[in-house]
Amino acid sequence: MTNILTEIFETDFGRIILGSYEGKLCLCDWHDRKKRDAVDNRLKKYLKADYETAKDVPVLKQTKQELNAFFEGQTKEFTIPLLLAGSDFQKSVWDGLLATRYGETLSYLELSRRLGDEKAIRAVANANGANAISIIVPCHRIIGSDGSLTGYAGGIEIKKKLLEIEGYIFAKEAEQPNLF
Repeated sequence: MTNILTEIFETDFGRIILGSYEGKLCLCDWHDRKKRDAVDNRLKKYLKADYETAKDVPVLKQTKQELNAFFEGQTKEFTIPLLLAGSDFQKSVWDGLLATRYGETLSYLELSRRLGDEKAIRAVANANGANAISIIVPCHRIIGSDGSLTGYAGGIEIKKKLLEIEGYIFAKEAEQPNLF
């Protein structure tokens, strides 16, 4: 039986748990997030595998290198092979996130429209929150329709910092995006 090989990655932004399954990244998530158990249980169920702590896993090493380059503003794209573990609907939402360009933000409503059903906004928001591959599958790029920063597994301050790395400019007074 193949296990999900995991490692904790300490960053200036916080602790991230990384996971590899059959040579692909299936987990890159905030270690201390509120829905940690739900995300972990879903991954284990879909992959029919358990977590196993490991070191020197090639895809996890590549992930750490690419994340560090992203955090330092040296790269805008990730080349890590991904394994998205979830329902077909969740995968469609995560594919929509992957299609959201560096430095671009969308509201949940806009993402729902791109996926062809603006009435699915709650389901889209739930799938966004269930994303197990933070930063690389850029759920941090989804904001409120009014431009506000909405929930993020790593916390609103981390979301803001990730958007700032991507060149997103916020109005100082109200922490609203500067649209002009």
